[in-house]
Amino acid sequence: MSKKLLLKDAHIEGIRYFETYRKQGGYTAAEKALKMTPDEILEEVKASGLRGRGGAGFPTGMKWSFLAKPEGVPRHLVVNADESEPGTFKDRYLMEFLPHVLIEGMLISSYCLGSNVSYIYIRGEYSWIPDILEEAIEEAKAAGFLGKNILGTGFDCEIYVQRGGGAYICGEETALLESLEGKRGNPRLKPPFPAVKGLWERPTVVNNVESIAAIVPIIDITGAEYAKIGVGRSTGTKLISACGNINKPGVYEIDMTITVEEFIYSDEYCGGIKDGKKLKACIPGGSSVPIVPANLLLRTVNGEPRYMNYESLADGGFATGTMMGSGGFIVLDEDQCIVDHTMTLARFYNHESCGQCTPCREGTGWMYKILKKIEKGEGKMEDIDLLWDIQRKIEGNTICPLGDAAAWPVAAAIRHFRDEFEWHVKNPELSQTQNYGLAHYADPIPAVEKNA
Repeated sequence: MSKKLLLKDAHIEGIRYFETYRKQGGYTAAEKALKMTPDEILEEVKASGLRGRGGAGFPTGMKWSFLAKPEGVPRHLVVNADESEPGTFKDRYLMEFLPHVLIEGMLISSYCLGSNVSYIYIRGEYSWIPDILEEAIEEAKAAGFLGKNILGTGFDCEIYVQRGGGAYICGEETALLESLEGKRGNPRLKPPFPAVKGLWERPTVVNNVESIAAIVPIIDITGAEYAKIGVGRSTGTKLISACGNINKPGVYEIDMTITVEEFIYSDEYCGGIKDGKKLKACIPGGSSVPIVPANLLLRTVNGEPRYMNYESLADGGFATGTMMGSGGFIVLDEDQCIVDHTMTLARFYNHESCGQCTPCREGTGWMYKILKKIEKGEGKMEDIDLLWDIQRKIEGNTICPLGDAAAWPVAAAIRHFRDEFEWHVKNPELSQTQNYGLAHYADPIPAVEKNA
């Protein structure tokens, strides 16, 4: 049974309300933290090895240490709750059912960072959740954990919830800050980074919901104990949003020592592929990370088991590996069409591009049109090479990572499933009535000699 830190009380009725949360030990970590110095809290976060849970996986303690502290200038904590990555819904679960875990994490983090006014920027489509968060904020304030002179420490902290307009681009931290300031959500050029000039040109830390929630168990059990959970640099627990062709979709908390095979097939987690079908492919970290076929998902090229952690999933680079990303785990069975799925993702990224950068504005639309042609049975063989060329010229040539997010799925689909693309071109009529199927995607890959 996997160790649970964030979801350990999720089954308790009424846990979203302050009284029940408090009875389960809620806000004891905040009480402990408020007796520490901000530097002591920062050292605990560094010792924990916590990495950003929004997708990038950057060390949280290091990110906090970059925060500029000019004399007399306010600082801000902004929680990125713009969970727009397709296949990802674990932050929604936390906010909807365990809002006080986030509020307590924000209180501790705000105290550490010196933020007297902090914000939760939430995606517009989560229309019902701001009311839950605002109720939790009012409950915490009534109990003395927010507002003026919290618990007599002299520290003041207010938390505000800001609803976004439903733009994927606002998940990028600088576009989020632009939107929070009331502007169009276009990403900013960096440097300057938000840690120096962020919200209203003040030093700002932007962190994901799960990252800030994780601060609570870190302070509760200490950073050193938190670091003992997991493996290597993949410390602590991770929330995974599992969906697709599996028997038990949902949000799971794992400690990153389990294999991908166990996560997919064990009854504790996904419960296997739906209807007894075979595994074809998986997008393990949200739609922007590379898709991998079954034979590279369960084992590395060297034949070693693939584990549910940052390093193991990335083993082999983009050539044979992928990324943990946001933890949006999308499973595809043998009946799924890779061309159709790739086209759907390309349409999404084209629609969500802010249009600021030419490679992204023009390239995403171009890729979608070509993929649509191939999927409809109107493609040519040279279209596949053209797709490869377009994605290559988008990647790394935009202000923000949306260009990369649009290019990587297309590149990985062609890299691993080129024969399926070619089959669509060669069999235009047949491709409209049936799918390509499994082919070799479930076959084991011969182990590579380590000294070769």
